[in-house]
Amino acid sequence: MCRLVAGMVCTSTLYEINEMFSNFRQTNCRVYGSNVNMDHLTYHAEALGDRVAIIDDRSGLQVRKINYSQFNALVNQLTNGLLELGVELGSHIAWWGNNSLEALTAMHAIRKAGGVSVPIPYRSTSEEASYLLSHADVEILIIESTYLPTLVPILGELTTLRHVISYGEDNEYPSVLAWESTLGNTETPVSEGRSENALTMIYTSGTTGKPKGAMRRVGGEINQYGALLELIGWDEMEELIFLTTGPLYHSGPSGFARRAQLVGGTVVCQYTFDPEDWLRLVDSYRVSATFSAPTPIRRVTALPKKVKSEYDVSSMQSMIANAAPWTMALKRAYLRDFPEDSLWEIYGSTELSVCTVLAPEDQLRKPGSCGLPSPGVEIRLVDTEGQVISRPDTPGELYARSIALFDTYYKSTEKYLDGHLDGFQTVGDIAYRDSDGYFYICDRKKDMIITGGVNVYPAEIENVLDEHPLVHEVAVVGISDEEWGEVVSAVVVLNGECTTSELIDFARQRLSGPKTPKVIFFMDELPKTGSGKVLKRELRKQVELLAEIRN
Repeated sequence: MCRLVAGMVCTSTLYEINEMFSNFRQTNCRVYGSNVNMDHLTYHAEALGDRVAIIDDRSGLQVRKINYSQFNALVNQLTNGLLELGVELGSHIAWWGNNSLEALTAMHAIRKAGGVSVPIPYRSTSEEASYLLSHADVEILIIESTYLPTLVPILGELTTLRHVISYGEDNEYPSVLAWESTLGNTETPVSEGRSENALTMIYTSGTTGKPKGAMRRVGGEINQYGALLELIGWDEMEELIFLTTGPLYHSGPSGFARRAQLVGGTVVCQYTFDPEDWLRLVDSYRVSATFSAPTPIRRVTALPKKVKSEYDVSSMQSMIANAAPWTMALKRAYLRDFPEDSLWEIYGSTELSVCTVLAPEDQLRKPGSCGLPSPGVEIRLVDTEGQVISRPDTPGELYARSIALFDTYYKSTEKYLDGHLDGFQTVGDIAYRDSDGYFYICDRKKDMIITGGVNVYPAEIENVLDEHPLVHEVAVVGISDEEWGEVVSAVVVLNGECTTSELIDFARQRLSGPKTPKVIFFMDELPKTGSGKVLKRELRKQVELLAEIRN
């Protein structure tokens, strides 16, 4: 087994860990049951008990560190507490909060209980949270007390919600349970073996503008992601220290944080992103891996040289670039500040998981590429007639097949089937492959905007702005932006006098920050098809031109 020796960490390969799990199950069936798979946290508590599992380091607060034995015990306590509240296999349990020890504990406890984990974006408005919690039929909500004022006004609308558990500062709401009061004993939960059946429900884009709940299995992750983690070298790092660059309610940051713990790594939580504080954490804890959208790293690399020179980032071995395409300018800026062999890029989605991987040696050699198929993933490009494209440099809709695909959309099976083809699945991205087999994403079939790594759905914003009494017609598109990747831009046809600031303020009161338009353009009419549909592609071209003129 893997042991700590004289302060050094020895990391076994994923295949060895899988074999050890199997052996442990065979020799410890009196505890876990002969047909029960051993949970990886339980394994690490036995094999790597003193290794640090979580570091929660926030500016101005005492640093919290917890090892694998302590973390597994805490997860067991919350799991047993959830079971005492009546949680069963398939119960829908949401969590709402910033990156923290408690958020990670909640994620694992829901998994160990065999529940369906529903992350709620912590910047949600009451209206947005009401939709997510209601649509997901959430029964129990674990929430950071900071966000209780957003939740309380909508509690009467949440007909399926039975319990609210709050952590953080004391709250003044008697109907809300305190975190400490819900913790049970530290014994292995009776539900632990069903974690193979646990699901996540992460809300993603919809063609109507309403987010869809993508159901994904989280058990059996060694089989799903073992080869990928070996490819990027996570199984060989003497000490894998993973930093949460981005909120854990996103599938990417949370997925790779879980995978770091799958191999016994340490997760460093940054409560909310700040570029210099991010450098401090990398330096202080010798961070070796992270996952990031372009915006945070753009902010880090844009810091003054004097500031950057105060921090040592040479420990970074694996920067996973994703959530939105990184421009070549950003990649070059990153490589000027960080080890040249540390930059990896992946293409994927909540529904498809990781589809392609671009290795460090290909970052500058294959500009614009998102890489080769990830281990265990089959990719097809399909033309508008439904035929598979075999020719290089020919765009088609990208379909993927692997054991890591999502299961379905909650309450929207028809939308899942719309993207299904012979066991392959698509999210509507258009891509081509070159003669070497490398893939390039050239367009999005749907109109989703990715701003700062956050998915934004135009129809939702259009529906809000359409409620303004002076708005006759509105369409929302994303326009290119060096810092954010894209910014939300609204094109409005008015039926009276109204200013840009008035419309932005109107939207800000009803939408969270990433969804609030940063730019408003006024037009006499919107370009449309003969059937009356707005031509988003044409509109986007016009808006990009107007933005260049304005700048």
